[in-house]
Amino acid sequence: MEGIREGNQIRGKHFRFTVLTERLLRLEYSEKGCFVDGESQMAVNRSFPPAEFHWEEGKQGEGILRTKYLRLIYKGGAFSSENLRIFVSGDAGNTSALWHYGDKIESLKGTARTLDGIDGALPLSEGIVSRQLFSVLDDSKSMLYKDGNFFVREDSEAIDLYFFAYGTDYKTALKDFFHLTGDVPLLPRYTLGNWWSRYFVYSEESYLELMDRFQEENIPFQVAVIDMDWHITKVPEKYGTGWTGYSWNKDLFPDPPRFLKALKDRGMACTLNVHPADGVRAFEDCYPAFAEFMGVNQKEEEPVLFDLLDEKFREGYFRFVHHPMEKDGVDFWWIDWQQGENSGMKGLDPLWMLNHYHYEDNKGKNGEKRGLILSRYAGPGSHRYPIGFSGDTVISWESLDFQPYFTATASNIGYGWWSHDIGGHMWGVRDDSLFTRWVQLGVFSPIMRLHSTNNAFNGKEPWKYSRDAEAVSKNFLRLRKALVPYLYTMNYLAHVERRPLILPLYYEEKPWDGLYDYKNEYYFGTELLCAPITEKEDPVSGLGKVKAWLPEGRWVDFFTGEKLTGGRELELYRSLESIPVLAKEGTILPLDGREEGNAVDAPELMELHIFSGADGSFCLAEDEHEYADFRKEDWAFTRFSLRHESRGGSVEEVLHIFPVEGNENAFPKERLFLLHLRGVSSLEGLSLTYGDSELPVEAGDYLEEEDALLLSLPAWDGKESICLRYRYNQEKRETQENKLLQDRAFTLLQNAQISYDEKTRIFECFKDLGKKTRAEILGAVHSRCTSESLRGALVELLSASGV
Repeated sequence: MEGIREGNQIRGKHFRFTVLTERLLRLEYSEKGCFVDGESQMAVNRSFPPAEFHWEEGKQGEGILRTKYLRLIYKGGAFSSENLRIFVSGDAGNTSALWHYGDKIESLKGTARTLDGIDGALPLSEGIVSRQLFSVLDDSKSMLYKDGNFFVREDSEAIDLYFFAYGTDYKTALKDFFHLTGDVPLLPRYTLGNWWSRYFVYSEESYLELMDRFQEENIPFQVAVIDMDWHITKVPEKYGTGWTGYSWNKDLFPDPPRFLKALKDRGMACTLNVHPADGVRAFEDCYPAFAEFMGVNQKEEEPVLFDLLDEKFREGYFRFVHHPMEKDGVDFWWIDWQQGENSGMKGLDPLWMLNHYHYEDNKGKNGEKRGLILSRYAGPGSHRYPIGFSGDTVISWESLDFQPYFTATASNIGYGWWSHDIGGHMWGVRDDSLFTRWVQLGVFSPIMRLHSTNNAFNGKEPWKYSRDAEAVSKNFLRLRKALVPYLYTMNYLAHVERRPLILPLYYEEKPWDGLYDYKNEYYFGTELLCAPITEKEDPVSGLGKVKAWLPEGRWVDFFTGEKLTGGRELELYRSLESIPVLAKEGTILPLDGREEGNAVDAPELMELHIFSGADGSFCLAEDEHEYADFRKEDWAFTRFSLRHESRGGSVEEVLHIFPVEGNENAFPKERLFLLHLRGVSSLEGLSLTYGDSELPVEAGDYLEEEDALLLSLPAWDGKESICLRYRYNQEKRETQENKLLQDRAFTLLQNAQISYDEKTRIFECFKDLGKKTRAEILGAVHSRCTSESLRGALVELLSASGV
């Protein structure tokens, strides 16, 4: 097969193969001989380090391209299943490692444009990783992009494919995908807190009253989302509908700058909803200036038609419509495009254009700040325009059950910053348990945005639900704000190290067939493993259940302190107060220690949760200016390490906090640490040094509900190292664990809706802890407990710790 090698390319008259990496090939075919070197919607960077490969002619005259991981065989002519095939090396069980052009790809899926109107699950597009060892992305129909404009390919029938042959090395596949399609941008810090959103006719007075009520209830919010009723929606019939609008409704918001400043004073950013399809009509405040700029007939009230393909319209659209409101205090825009996929240019999705131009404009004239939008997914490459709005879901357990899988799987196409309507958007029935479980999922989602439709009974204010639901949802919303230091570090890792916040289990675990069945379990950053509960509680035990796989190692429940031994499947049972969020022993988790207010800047008070039992480390990332592009000199890094050593019946652990590296202005002048020594109930030895100075330190209270000993450190300026040494007795620790197990069993039985006599008989089993083996106690529990759910929860307790 005749082909000329040029650098990393093999080129013939009508075909071109590009070896981007030893596992990633670009396959092009054009009858016109037209090949694309510029940017497409998806592919923006095809410059990779040199990859080793060989091109040779086979015995039958076919061309053979070889790398360490694959072998391509091409016989010439238009691509077909007969003349183009690729063998991939690797082993994934019984799947074939052979691909013929045109074969159906069965990847591990990607994501979808929207969940609008969905009650439960929907089909997902393909992703870049697969149990077949390979996957294919088709870029043939995407637009090309140059000098700020989109245009069609010279050969509209050309084939342009990307062949991913990464086997089960899913993390490398994702990193190379980001290299090809662009990195995930850094988000502003405030986006990682809580968002309040509701489709509702608010006024300035009622909205601010609600925000003040949230503050009085100590429910923190960082983003105010104003749905479409911020603008005039009742317009004269001659103008059409009020769906599109750009003029503040002064009856509701008489002084928009004042309103927006009041939100800023409360520590909140603001976004407004827009449906731009109807353009700018004569009743709009911005119409005279925009119409004059566009040269339309104002006397006849000719509208300025929406046309993002028109460069002049785009200039005016931002200059006259959006920038004045941004000057007043609007931070970014919620692009609620629901008007189809016809842009006026065949193949160009108007949603893609809106996302692209709005995001780029939001970065400022000189790209000085981080761009931000809220909009639906528009295809591969959309991760460059965060944040994703997943649409108007139906309120149901089925919808909740789909969202953990949907969110985690989106990482297979690099889309890591989904924002869902937490609590569900519309229809459905009131269910306080469903609301609470959805809030819990939201807190452990990329973006936490409460939302609901325009129904007087469908607000997501926690006090509108039962006392239990109210208390739990408030606690979780406070926890979300506390998680911001951790989440902001994950924001840094997503951009710099190309690791999305949320990853399915199979990214970190060596894949095996059964692992893929745990669809709703995922890693939440580098330190936490989440298994949300998405089914209603059992009426007898009062517990929700989730089946989970625990990877090897010892895991600790963040909420309860319960210890779990990994390398097995477990059914995890939780009351409404929590969901399984697990940290491995050795984990160091930084949380914002401020208990009140909406501020999410780098905190002066930080809580460190130290999960005792193994070595561990963490590096906290903070910056000063939030530049649009990553500048290492703007960032400060604080490294923590934990060393664990068992000596006979004693355990010694050493916590090191190293001097801050990098930009000292990104770090508070002083920082206080409140340590939660998880899995430690009492100490026998304790010493503290700051630099070369030994300082007095005393252990604080023991919190049985999380199995943690509190310890406060003196103020620290970040310039010297901190070393904390402590010891505890393992035998005493085991006694404490047995006591905790008894207490938890008692609580489970206390809340169960069974006879008092049965409770008494079951609890007698737990009085034998330390006297009988766990197996003997398990057998007794099985014989005495009639409730399957309660029995499962008690079995979890007895089998978890393995002390």
